[in-house]
Amino acid sequence: MNARLGIKRVGPLHVPLPTYQTTGAAGLDLCAALSEPVVLAPGQHRLFPTGICVEIPDGFEGQVRPRSGLALRYGITVLNSPGTVDSDYRGELGVVLINHGPAPVEIKPLERVAQLVIAPVVRVQLDIVATLSETDRAAGGYGSTGV
Repeated sequence: MNARLGIKRVGPLHVPLPTYQTTGAAGLDLCAALSEPVVLAPGQHRLFPTGICVEIPDGFEGQVRPRSGLALRYGITVLNSPGTVDSDYRGELGVVLINHGPAPVEIKPLERVAQLVIAPVVRVQLDIVATLSETDRAAGGYGSTGV
């Protein structure tokens, strides 16, 4: 399935446009719109600007996800992963990164810090019911199926 994504650069930096790094990649890499490096201490989180705004088509959403290399090497991840970008949002995309690693990590200007996946969304109508259908799991929650 293909869709078109409107994109606009904002801010003083000429940030690279998001790109798919391979032909089978699901996510477009997002860069940090920084003019100088920023150090994230262990346990620290911060909002990083991307220098872009997008126009996501109706019926789709954007999902801001971590980059696996940053997670594996440094313990850096997207705090609200996946972050949701609604189709009617027109502001600058931001990425909330957190350092779960043991050492400070420097985020460099224009470094690829997250990825944006565009995915279809199903909207539902709520039906108030007196009972819900039975399942084997029933109300079993966290840990109910084992470790």
